[in-house]
Amino acid sequence: MGKETQIEDYTAIAQRTFSDRKRTNILKRAEQSTIVFLLPKVPGYISPNLLTLMGTLGSGFVFLAFVLGSYFTNWYLLLGIIGLGINWLGDSLDGRLAYYRNIPRRWYGFALDIIADWIGIVLIGFGYYIYAENGTQVLAFAFVALYGWSIIISQLRYKITNEYSIDSGFVGPTELRFIIALILIIEVLFHGSIAYLAGLITFILLIINTVDSLKLLKQGDIKDQNPD
Repeated sequence: MGKETQIEDYTAIAQRTFSDRKRTNILKRAEQSTIVFLLPKVPGYISPNLLTLMGTLGSGFVFLAFVLGSYFTNWYLLLGIIGLGINWLGDSLDGRLAYYRNIPRRWYGFALDIIADWIGIVLIGFGYYIYAENGTQVLAFAFVALYGWSIIISQLRYKITNEYSIDSGFVGPTELRFIIALILIIEVLFHGSIAYLAGLITFILLIINTVDSLKLLKQGDIKDQNPD
């Protein structure tokens, strides 16, 4: 296969599989290239729904890593990085696989994706709640609540602008997974640091959500003044 044909195949797959959403995250190019590379290699017996389940199980693996880290040694937290990788694989490929195979179920997939994302983040938050010490468990609640807020913002943005985006500027779910993985590594090396890092990421999420909410309200006001 020639280089030009490969480029054409990549472009065709990318257009077909990413046409339903707008991505602005900093890892967009690398992430999409990886997904396009993996899609043709997914065995036929693996369905989009199975990948969604895999993504949720990945979050469950992160939960398990926190539990093992709490009751045994915090080195078990490194298993959470594997869980995050599994979560990315399932969550990133499920809907894209449906579009790649020309079997998309737009609204079913949309609803399932949101439900699975919520279950996944609750599992991760609950895992941190079990691991947290000295009253910092409140950060687990705050993280889950703020992530839920970001999900609500994305759905409202879709309703107002008819443009679906899962990112907040340069930060999306993939970047958040990298940040969580980095936090787990730092916690293994410097026990107790996770409370400060979790507090920092929670504060950053608060700022991002506040800014996005103000932008959303402005978009809603503009639409009210210029109805279709």
